[in-house]
Amino acid sequence: MNKILTKLDTLPWQTAIMFCLTLGLAPFVPPHLFEKIQMLFAGTLVKPIDWFDFFFHGLPWGILLIKIVLHFKKSEQSI
Repeated sequence: MNKILTKLDTLPWQTAIMFCLTLGLAPFVPPHLFEKIQMLFAGTLVKPIDWFDFFFHGLPWGILLIKIVLHFKKSEQSI
């Protein structure tokens, strides 16, 4: 787990943001992830392909969120 966090910490910000803007939002009208989130809250996210899409399009956002948390944890430790 520590190796994964280290790799995510060394991932360039531009790469993480580009993943979010491309894979995380594709297809762009309407963003697929937003449709899947709506399905999740409506209780209609039941097919395996829908769950795969949800995790596939949500993964870049999760990576970016972890990268942000690691960044702030590292800046807190340096104070």
